[in-house]
Amino acid sequence: MIRVRVRFVGRVQGVGFRATCRELARGRAVTGWVRNETDGSVLMEAQGDATAVEGLLTAIHERMRRQIEHADRGSVNATTGETSFVIA
Repeated sequence: MIRVRVRFVGRVQGVGFRATCRELARGRAVTGWVRNETDGSVLMEAQGDATAVEGLLTAIHERMRRQIEHADRGSVNATTGETSFVIA
């Protein structure tokens, strides 16, 4: 089980970015959240087995590559109690 935090920077607000992340998380064994930040970036935490999380990140980059200038990724501690992936 891994959990990653990714800050997406670019034209990522007002373009359906969070909804796309949630849609792409469906059907994958991934929990977590995605939210807009006041600086114009989008912050996401995703948790699951490495294959599921990497699959989600790859899908996001493929679908939203035109909007993403760069993404800063780091590992964070896994959490308990989440049952889905939500827009926060």
